[in-house]
Amino acid sequence: MIRTVESEQHVSAPVLAAYSYCEAVTGQQARNFAYGIRLLPTPKRRAMSALYAFSRRVDDIGDGALATDVKAARLEDTRALLARVREGRVDEDDTDPVAVALSHAAAYFPVPLGGLDELIDGVLMDVRGETYETWDDLKVYCRCVAGAIGRLSLGVFGTEPGARGAERAPEYADTLGLALQLTNILRDVREDAAGGRTYLPADDLAKFGCSAGFNGPTPPEGSDFAGLVHFEVRRARTLFAEGYRLLPMLDRRSGACVAAMAGIYRRLLDRIEREPEAVLRGRVSLPGREKAYVAVRGLSGLDARHVSRRTVRRRT
Repeated sequence: MIRTVESEQHVSAPVLAAYSYCEAVTGQQARNFAYGIRLLPTPKRRAMSALYAFSRRVDDIGDGALATDVKAARLEDTRALLARVREGRVDEDDTDPVAVALSHAAAYFPVPLGGLDELIDGVLMDVRGETYETWDDLKVYCRCVAGAIGRLSLGVFGTEPGARGAERAPEYADTLGLALQLTNILRDVREDAAGGRTYLPADDLAKFGCSAGFNGPTPPEGSDFAGLVHFEVRRARTLFAEGYRLLPMLDRRSGACVAAMAGIYRRLLDRIEREPEAVLRGRVSLPGREKAYVAVRGLSGLDARHVSRRTVRRRT
């Protein structure tokens, strides 16, 4: 069982200001993520915002226009800052609000900060321009940039006392992160290609005649682009099904947060499956009202109860 702190002692003004900064970053730059974490009690919501703000900083370095060597140096500087957080060497009056908020969150929740080191490792893979021959190769990257975030989040959520199979919760959190990342990769295939990045495994691209890449609003001539997308959608659905086994292990509001975030991405996956070529014409997204519906569904616990019933049926 993974426990978390459900209530905080008095939070000082500098720490509250640091959290407010992180929540502003989250609200502005991570709308899907923000829909989920608004369902959490205040201490957990603040901690998740701190994790996001630090992760956003790492991602922004990797996605920026700096030279490769400068990006690598900036990422190592960020790793050094993370070491200061881990060692408790960030004061409340530090000028970096993200470091202040993350330090406070790590003091109250058992967050495995090594996951942020993994995130930095994954972004360094982007900086080096790595490509992936097989799904097993891509999984290494996805575990760094998304699976690690799932495990970090679990440190904030915790598991319910007596939850059956809770020792596997980190594994399910990691798998759910992989599902979300593969959905991201499908959604952003054209945008990534424009930036010179290819994430889908080379052997999958070859199997469906898509090795030429995605540099326009239509698939490569003679390719089975729809077949490729449907193949990856099935893979993502399998990951979602496994990762959703985490839900019954969480308290109601943490489960609602996870169900909302995962539900938004599953609906994106549905849209991509219905119209594969849409991802070549622009970013596929959900309207706000549909995200709100998913959040309400998550808060109702419907997804968690569905997973629980399905798990029981498997055992009987």
